[in-house]
Amino acid sequence: MDFIPVNEPLLNGNEKKYLCECIDTGWISAEGPFVKKFEQRMSETVDRKYGIAVSNGTAALEVAAMAIGIEAGDEIIMPSFTIISCAMAVTKLGAVPVLVDSDLHTWNMNVNEIEAKITNKTKAIMIVHLYGLPVEIDAVLELAQKYNLKVIEDAAEMHGQTYKGRPCGSFGDISTFSFYPNKHITTGEGGMVVTDDEKLAERCRMLRNLCFRKDVRYVHDEISDNYRFTNLQAAVGLAQLERLDEFIERKREMGRYYTEKLRDVKGLILPVEKTDYADNIYWVYGLVLDESIQCDNQTVQKLLAEKGIGSRTFFWCMHEQPVYKNAGLFSKEIYVNAEYLARKGFYIPSGLALTKEQMDKVIVTLRDIMEKVIV
Repeated sequence: MDFIPVNEPLLNGNEKKYLCECIDTGWISAEGPFVKKFEQRMSETVDRKYGIAVSNGTAALEVAAMAIGIEAGDEIIMPSFTIISCAMAVTKLGAVPVLVDSDLHTWNMNVNEIEAKITNKTKAIMIVHLYGLPVEIDAVLELAQKYNLKVIEDAAEMHGQTYKGRPCGSFGDISTFSFYPNKHITTGEGGMVVTDDEKLAERCRMLRNLCFRKDVRYVHDEISDNYRFTNLQAAVGLAQLERLDEFIERKREMGRYYTEKLRDVKGLILPVEKTDYADNIYWVYGLVLDESIQCDNQTVQKLLAEKGIGSRTFFWCMHEQPVYKNAGLFSKEIYVNAEYLARKGFYIPSGLALTKEQMDKVIVTLRDIMEKVIV
């Protein structure tokens, strides 16, 4: 039985050609010419002035947080329902994540809860776009302006997505991307920070490279890390970026097909197709079990796996992460919607290399499973 993975990237463009150029010229490190080319092309794509490529999406968040001056004791408002990288970028600096619940309609942070969480310690708001639809950005930017707060936009999953016609990754003080293999644009591992602020960009470049002093190499006035991005990665990224429009259309076609074939399945909540500010980009095709289904996401995923179909759970809530609970954070905090999504949400195969035949197998198998788990 052939296994259908939850994601498989498409690497049949100029990736091999550009990688061979790296090998033939000997430029494989962070000093190679593809790095600057990829930074420039990516920043232009998302309507930013500067791009700083880093080793992964987590590194991008950490560099962004350091660059905007987050310090110990600062409070950063973010969703509870997200990947731990968002909170780690804050807690590693001694700052405190302040959490808000999710919107069950879009699965993004509930922007209506943000203002009540703002205190005199609040330094920034972290926007995290999830799964296919962007956060309601206007509401966040209005609050940021009203309270003089910084905005970090985590657009890791939003390559090619727009909010009211503007590219995701173009909002706030600084934005971040990931190029993990399940993203629309992949470099294997990798990430990028983008901004319009020249001083922030220069700060990010220094932070990604161990904070070497400009005048004397190997002399450091502060501590950072090695977040560098290689020429090999950039070569793959540039080839991928050349096909972004094609990839976006492919993802939306897949999303429409899944929705058409699964719309009538009882017990499943399908992703929202569009809002008044964006059409779903279907980074992944997520599903949520409705209240009629007594089992959790992992039960359905196990049944899918038995039929040779990969899937993945949604993120786990920050307020329920053992590492943070053991540290005394988020004591007695409850975010009902986030907890529901974490326990009932999962996504099915939706990588760019997925074939129609594979999608049909997923659809037939999932329909059969749902008939069995409905009480």
